[in-house]
Amino acid sequence: MAYIDYYKILGVDKNATQDDIKKAYRKLARKLHPDLNPDDKEAEKKFKELNEANEVLSNAENRAKYDKYGEHWKHGEEYEKAQQQQKQYQQQQNYSRGYSGADFGEEEDFSDFFQSMFGGAGGFSKSSRGSASGKFKGKDIQAELNLNLRDAATTHPQTFEINGKKVRITIPAGVYDGQQIKLKGHGNPGFNGGPHGDLYITFNIPADPDFERIGDDLKTKVVIDMYTAVLGGGIQVNTLDSSVNLKVKPETQNGMTVRLKGKGFPVYKKEGQYGDLFVTYEVRLPVNLTEKQKELFEQLKNS
Repeated sequence: MAYIDYYKILGVDKNATQDDIKKAYRKLARKLHPDLNPDDKEAEKKFKELNEANEVLSNAENRAKYDKYGEHWKHGEEYEKAQQQQKQYQQQQNYSRGYSGADFGEEEDFSDFFQSMFGGAGGFSKSSRGSASGKFKGKDIQAELNLNLRDAATTHPQTFEINGKKVRITIPAGVYDGQQIKLKGHGNPGFNGGPHGDLYITFNIPADPDFERIGDDLKTKVVIDMYTAVLGGGIQVNTLDSSVNLKVKPETQNGMTVRLKGKGFPVYKKEGQYGDLFVTYEVRLPVNLTEKQKELFEQLKNS
């Protein structure tokens, strides 16, 4: 993963407070929101980067990992352990071969061992068998879990099977597509009495037919008839989990967008906080007009 400077994206320094980060995010989110920059791919890209930076830096635990491990922040602890185990393995190999220095000699085995300790699925590399006395952590497992948008918006339990064992987890509301979580000790067995590896679960959330998610905000379209658009009136609009009454203003234009504050997606691990719902009107013109109706339109046109 290439290093991305989240502080630079938000325009704050590394000593910024959580309040500074929140203010910077809100200011840039308003500026870069896709609704305000239609057909601007660069703004859309920056908006996604902005949300990613906010999701990391607004979470104290993730921010600490990012500050310590940089681009390896998601797997920082495992990366550090793998380096330590790498060093221990080298020392054991040198000792068993009668080496007094740090010259390893077989770089191919060494490289394979490090790869086996960090990423991928299943088993051990050939070099993991090199030391009868060394205890090595088992290999991590990568898995994917499919959720629809409504499931991702609610905290709920999920049970699945890994290595013949049932694993039960609670999925917090607000998880996003591509997000990864770690279940410690649910990976492959360790070598020579070493600890089990870890299980990494990546969430896949396909596109929803009714709502488009952008960060914590949602976008939807609602069809209104010409008479409501011209004269105004009340309509029912579906949210992700219910419906609300919405008052359409007179002379509403096709494509006009209104914002329903707090009716968007739940913010990850921030109970009671939600994004906004952006509703775009699609004005539908009448069809199959009678002669009388056409005549009335002619009168309206000539007036």
